[in-house]
Amino acid sequence: MTLFRLFAVFLLMPVAAAAQDWQRISDEDVFLDLVSDQRLTHLLYNIDIAVSPSGAITGDAMGWDVTGEWTWQDGYFCRSLDWGGDDLGYNCQLVEARGDEVRFTVDQGAGRAASLRLR
Repeated sequence: MTLFRLFAVFLLMPVAAAAQDWQRISDEDVFLDLVSDQRLTHLLYNIDIAVSPSGAITGDAMGWDVTGEWTWQDGYFCRSLDWGGDDLGYNCQLVEARGDEVRFTVDQGAGRAASLRLR
């Protein structure tokens, strides 16, 4: 193996390992243990929200208030959300965790994903 190939393999290994270590959260109690007393944040988009055990979602994103409600259904985080007066509707999302990150993927994992940090 040439030095170049060895170096390329070394560079790609952490990326491949990182892509594989997301753990699906399919249990509501596990989800609550993960997010209780934490804020879900994204510094680039100025997102700072809390998901309460009582079913409330509160916070702000990009300067606008975020409010909503959530339930756990069939292994998915299902929420209705209002962002700055815009109704973002109801959606059930796949939840995955990796370290201090939580990733939500809309449409039960079939759509776009957003990764937020726990703080």
